[in-house]
Amino acid sequence: MNLDLIMLLGLVLVVGGTVVLIVWALAGLGWQMPEEDRGYLDPLPPLLRPIWPLVRFFSHYIGSRVPTALLERAYQQIARAGANYMFTAEEFYSLRILGALLAGGLLWLAVHRMGAGLSVPIGVFGLLLGFFYPSIWLNRRNTTRRKSILKQLPMFLDYIILGVEAGMNFTGALGQTVDKGPVGPLRQEFFLVLRDVRAGLSRSDALRRMEERLMIPEISSFVSAIIQAEQVGASMGKILRLQADRRRSERFQRAEKLAMEAPVKLIFPLVVFIFPTTFIILAFPIFMMVKQQGL
Repeated sequence: MNLDLIMLLGLVLVVGGTVVLIVWALAGLGWQMPEEDRGYLDPLPPLLRPIWPLVRFFSHYIGSRVPTALLERAYQQIARAGANYMFTAEEFYSLRILGALLAGGLLWLAVHRMGAGLSVPIGVFGLLLGFFYPSIWLNRRNTTRRKSILKQLPMFLDYIILGVEAGMNFTGALGQTVDKGPVGPLRQEFFLVLRDVRAGLSRSDALRRMEERLMIPEISSFVSAIIQAEQVGASMGKILRLQADRRRSERFQRAEKLAMEAPVKLIFPLVVFIFPTTFIILAFPIFMMVKQQGL
């Protein structure tokens, strides 16, 4: 009995020592990580804040080993979504890896505790879901941001036209537009253009950087028109007014297209949900009458 007790105590000491060493090693790795100053960065989404220390841990030790081509592709995706001041490409891939481990592990544990026999397939599904969900979130954010930019572009062009026709140069009119314009992603992009110009870049290079960040044809057309007008000495006001009219016409055409697509999109819910329910409501009294009469 004493021998069993001694073996049990020894096993407890070994396991406890192992856990302490693992915790001490992880703490040491965490202490080696540089501190993050988020004073100039955008706030994180609420779901990311609890796990952000783990994301930074993975980014510090794993993110640098991701191939450069994948990091470049991730950076372009992050920039188009306007999240390049929220996290880096290394942190994005670390988030995907951590999300895969957490989602796969939690789903596998939940299904395994329930006694179901599909714990392994559900765990694999959780791995895939956790790995690809950050990209899905970025794509959805990019789509929303793109729609907002296209919606606000004619109005911002009108603001710039007012400044230019009042005697200001393009940079001054853009500054007044950023100060007075409505809050949104386009205002943020124009602010980045002004910041690049004040940092020493030429106006053409700053506009080209905005074009590369957004990769929207309407923005590319606007940037090309401004640069061409500077090169040939054309009237900036006329070029801007032409761009504003064209963007407003394109916005009206997009609205017409969505209105024409609405009846087609209504066919599926009508056939699958509304028509069967209507037929059931109409046929039920007839069926009951026939049943009561014994026919």
